[in-house]
Amino acid sequence: MQTGFSGQRIVVVGTSGSGKTTLAREVSQRLQIPHLELDALYWEPNWGEPPDDVFRQRVSDALMGNCWIIDGNYGQVRDIVWGRADTVVLLDYPFGFVWRRLWRRTVRRAFQQEELWNGNRETIRQSFFSRESILLWMLQTYFKRRKRYPQLLQQPEYNHLKVVHLQSQFQTDNWLATLGDVKA
Repeated sequence: MQTGFSGQRIVVVGTSGSGKTTLAREVSQRLQIPHLELDALYWEPNWGEPPDDVFRQRVSDALMGNCWIIDGNYGQVRDIVWGRADTVVLLDYPFGFVWRRLWRRTVRRAFQQEELWNGNRETIRQSFFSRESILLWMLQTYFKRRKRYPQLLQQPEYNHLKVVHLQSQFQTDNWLATLGDVKA
């Protein structure tokens, strides 16, 4: 795990429910750089999905600045995001920790009808009784992603990236502490 930090173009990745957006917001505040969510660039109203070329253009446009932090796992834009990033923060937490975190978040969002992106909301039916369930998605992708990210980070096109590999909330809290306090 890297402790020093100088990144200004940061991508936070990890399985669904690992806390990517929460961490990215915190880092954004501490470093005073813009925070972007890939989910916000991807999801259209009524859970519509854009064509890949439209999504890729949105991401390219969003990453034009010199300083940013973005969170998300979309493979169809990885070359753009990781190609422009200088740092990848990999949240690689144990299954039980992520499952509990995702379960609580999903229950909260479904019952409080919390608006996510472009008017979309998670429903009880969608969250717990459908093939589009984020909980089911996490079960299907957790172990694949945990295995895949270290492999991806070994590819030559990503040699320029500094990698911060965080495997527990304790490590994450310690790493955040190296960034200093939130600026007033």
